[in-house]
Formats: sequence, structure tokens, C-alpha cells
Amino acid sequence: MKKRVVLIIQARMGSSRLPGKSMMDLAGAPLVSRILERVKRCNRLDDIVLAIPDTEKDSVLKFLGEQSGVKVFAGSESDLVERYYQAALWSKADIVGRLPADNATPEPSEIDRIVDHHLSLSHKGFSSNLSVIDNSEYPDGIGAEMFDFSLLAEAWEKNTNPAQREHVHLNFYNYSTSQPVDSSWCPISTVKCPEEFRRPDLILDVNTQEQYEFMKQLYESLYPINPNFSITDIIDWYDNKYQIEG
Repeated sequence: MKKRVVLIIQARMGSSRLPGKSMMDLAGAPLVSRILERVKRCNRLDDIVLAIPDTEKDSVLKFLGEQSGVKVFAGSESDLVERYYQAALWSKADIVGRLPADNATPEPSEIDRIVDHHLSLSHKGFSSNLSVIDNSEYPDGIGAEMFDFSLLAEAWEKNTNPAQREHVHLNFYNYSTSQPVDSSWCPISTVKCPEEFRRPDLILDVNTQEQYEFMKQLYESLYPINPNFSITDIIDWYDNKYQIEG
């Protein structure tokens, strides 16, 4: 039977490092709107869910998701494993995709690439091209993670560590240490970044004011010329036109 692939995008207004970043402007629209605009161009997803906290301050994100034409699930604010598990259950996902809403330039073709890779596996596991794994040489922030719902369900049931409940990937893989949590239970895999954009030095996250200012400049430079700008356009701009202010 065909496995149902659902990309779940986690977003909230109460970010500790940069509060309200989900609604910060990028070339005339909120950051989360720009993310949704890009991932809707993916071809290998069966559904997209914006997973937000069930709080009054996050209701603006519910409206934004609905206006963007994607499903919205509201759940736990601090327990991300709970939010992902319930959103995946609700959306009937067999394969869960994870994308944090601080990655403002997801590349549709690279999300499709990691979906195809994960579906080709003969075993359950965790696949990612969201950041560098095993010298994959990916820029940070253009791909996604894919993992089997059954593994998420096991993590949801068994893991009580606060860090694991708050950071979904820590139930499977630790990017900081480059170590799997339990490779016999959940094998880790990735794909090699295409040669034309092997730039592990490039960080495309928005977690600080400085990173937001960078992303704002990127969008204001590229979006008016081509709303569907790609990672190669980003690299060309970064290498040849990006100006560090101040």
C-alpha cells in the first residue's frame, strides 16, 4: 500500500530567542506564509499541516495557515512530541515530515528528494537533509526530516526526557553531536547534496534578530525578481551581492 506522507511545520509566536518571528515580514508577507508558499510547490507530499500551540496568542497563525490553504492543528505549546504525534494521528500520516518554521527558504525539490529517499528504504528509520549528516554537505535549512509514524508513536509513549519532548529530532538523531539515539531501533540516513549547492557553510535559519535581518535582505533582493527563487539563486546572491550592513 502507498504510504501517506505528511509534512508537519511547527510554528509558534512565543519563540524564546526571537518572539513573534513567525509573523515577521519577508518581502511583504509573514515568514510562515513564505514557508507555506514554497512547500506547496512540493510534488511528493500528500498533505501539509501547520502545527501550532493551542493558545490565544497563536490564533494569528491559525488564521494565516487557513488563508494559505493548508490544514492547521493546534496542540501542546511546549511538548513538541505530543504536538507532532497528535497532528500526525489527526492527518493519518504514515511518514511524518518535520520542518521548523525558522527555515525560511525550504527548497521544494530537496524536500521531494528526501521523501523519495525515505520511501525507497526497506526499513523504518529517520532520514534528513535539513542539515549536515554524514558529510552530506547540505546548506542548513533547505530540506526536511522524514520518519515513520510508528517510530514517533514509540517515542511519544516511552520518552519522558524534557529535552526530547521539546525537540522532536532528539528522539532519533542529535545534530550537535552527529550521533543517532539508537541506530538499531531507528537507522539514520541522508542523501548527498547536489554538487552545485554543496555549501554547508550557509545557514538559512531565522533564530536571532541578526539572522532575520539577513533573511529580510535576501527576500527583498530575490523575491521581486523571481518568487520561486532557488538555492542556487541564494548562493549567487550571497557570494556576489549580499552586503553586510553596519
